[in-house]
Amino acid sequence: MEARLVEVLPREPGWQYEPKWDGFRCLVFRDGGEVELKAKSGKSLNRFFPDAVRTIAALPMKKLVLDGELLIAVDGSFSFEALQMRLHPAASRVAKLSAEQPATFVAFDCLLDARGKSLLAAPFERRREALETVFERTGEGDYFAPTPFTRDVKKADRWLKGAQVQTDGVIAKRLDLAYEAGERAMLKVKRLRTADCVVGGFRYESNSKLVGSLLLGLYDKQGLLHHVGFTSAIPAAEKAALTKKLEKLIWPPGFTGDAPGGPSRWSTERTGEWEPLKPKLVVEVRYDHVTGGRFRHGTKLVRWRPDKAPRQCTFEQLKGPAREPR
Repeated sequence: MEARLVEVLPREPGWQYEPKWDGFRCLVFRDGGEVELKAKSGKSLNRFFPDAVRTIAALPMKKLVLDGELLIAVDGSFSFEALQMRLHPAASRVAKLSAEQPATFVAFDCLLDARGKSLLAAPFERRREALETVFERTGEGDYFAPTPFTRDVKKADRWLKGAQVQTDGVIAKRLDLAYEAGERAMLKVKRLRTADCVVGGFRYESNSKLVGSLLLGLYDKQGLLHHVGFTSAIPAAEKAALTKKLEKLIWPPGFTGDAPGGPSRWSTERTGEWEPLKPKLVVEVRYDHVTGGRFRHGTKLVRWRPDKAPRQCTFEQLKGPAREPR
């Protein structure tokens, strides 16, 4: 069961709110001595998360079907990049990472009751009670925990602002909702954050001499400007004037640290085609996820910041409080 993106949380009675974790969605199956971790695609995750398999296998329950999220903590915060590093073909590499950075399974739904009966048709309120029964038997640990929840929309609003838990948003579930596999039956509101970034370069539109996207940079503690992402949300009516403004500032190198064009999973055919700029312009952008010091998706241009000094645009803006699963 998945969630549909909406702008605001439902506020009428009958809803439960939970943190939206930025991890790998995972279904856990336990039948006697057999454990299976299934990704949203239906593929097995066992070989990539042997530590999580061991965690589930050690539980004092012979039958179990849970829906939840796999997370890996790095320096007090959960890292999506650490999860991606697990998807490695070498078993020795996976084993090393599993030992160094064990995964946590955060459960948020229970699809089988204590007698082994399916709960797919049961209302979510009952499934949550069944989940709490599971943890009454197993206890909570560093690597196996239930997701926190609230039925107070004001508290959920505070979660969206980053209070108490550093979430990537909030999931809303109706208490009378059956488990509708494959359907977007839940609601989600993303926690969108903003950052002030230096415009370290730009790209022209394909087959055009108008600006297509701005390349964004942040300074590290050594004073190096690193490429962290892009924004292409430029109003068409502003592109001609903005292009002239940018062309007057073309000056290498643009970025003095990590620059566009290096090999990475973000690379495309046009990665190396960009114009470097003097670090004079600052924009505020809205983003949702940061992975490996980069905005994982394109950002939305909020406004220009002529009042902001470029040197004030540092990575410190992206740091948040540590995220705990319980």
